[in-house]
Amino acid sequence: MIRKRATYTLHDTPKKNRLVGAVHAGLPVAQAAAQNGIHPRSAFRIMKKQRTTGTVSRQPRSGRPPILSERDKRYLARTAVKERRLPFTELGNATNLNVSTSTIRNALAAEGFHRRVAKKVPYLTKAHKKSRMYWARKYRSWLLREWGKVIFSDECYIYLGDNCGRIYVTRRPGEELHEDCVVPSFKQSSKRVMVWGCIISGHKGPLVVLEYPGGKGNGMNSARYQDQVLDGVLVDFHTRMKALKGSVLFQQDNAPSHASKSTKQWFAAHDLPLLYHPASSPDLNPIEHVWHELKTRLRALPRPPNTVEELKAAVLRAWDELPIEDVDKHIRRMPDRVQAILKARGGHTKY
Repeated sequence: MIRKRATYTLHDTPKKNRLVGAVHAGLPVAQAAAQNGIHPRSAFRIMKKQRTTGTVSRQPRSGRPPILSERDKRYLARTAVKERRLPFTELGNATNLNVSTSTIRNALAAEGFHRRVAKKVPYLTKAHKKSRMYWARKYRSWLLREWGKVIFSDECYIYLGDNCGRIYVTRRPGEELHEDCVVPSFKQSSKRVMVWGCIISGHKGPLVVLEYPGGKGNGMNSARYQDQVLDGVLVDFHTRMKALKGSVLFQQDNAPSHASKSTKQWFAAHDLPLLYHPASSPDLNPIEHVWHELKTRLRALPRPPNTVEELKAAVLRAWDELPIEDVDKHIRRMPDRVQAILKARGGHTKY
């Protein structure tokens, strides 16, 4: 005679809890089991487990022992923080733990560490941080009313192909601006098209495609800056904005052609007041984010430009089509930028 093996139905925790509740309410186990669709034998086992352990849920079993001890995990996390750029494969070799890459990844993920692209930021010296703190303290009381009367300007390189390699680091959420988790960026030298633009709350200024021979000694200088930008378009735009808003300040960065003696004399002669702007601080200029909006539109073109002339036309068209809301939303964050600098003690900010 062949004896059939008994088969049991697995019941979820809510159903088990209803069985226990019915029994505690005074029903016999068999009757409570029938009401909940549970076999009587299973019901008695469930009640026995509940009386013994105080729960009907599955209890954790011993299983396979962990590959890494708590001490190993702490050592791994310390090494990951010390060597942010090491891939997980090399991190395993550096720690001599003799475990797989997936084990390292899972152990660090449990501590909140993941591989992320390193954020590129300008290199900041102590002098830079000091001047950034001065800027934040100088304008910490400004409201949107004051920021709405500033013409923000900048030059921007637009490339026919701007893809570049990425550097990954191991970090926790919120550590993207940690000194070990960023990649200092320096001024570009290989350029395709250089444009100058300006914005003010509620208005986009003119976009100028800068023309100069290029090469050593033939880049943007004070004479070309004054001729193509200041005399060329800024005077008219500043005059119009001053008529609309009253007194208006002009912001520019500290490029050599901007900070030269002759350029300063030009501003003094034209009675055009400047907003103080610290060096190496693109995060304090909202037009930087507008450039990002512009480049996003260029990358989304169904037919990307193939020549410099096509690129120039595409940039000017994208600037004209850029909604003013994509400008104003970044200007509205200026008070937040001030607070971010104060919090970072002059260091890097998320902007």
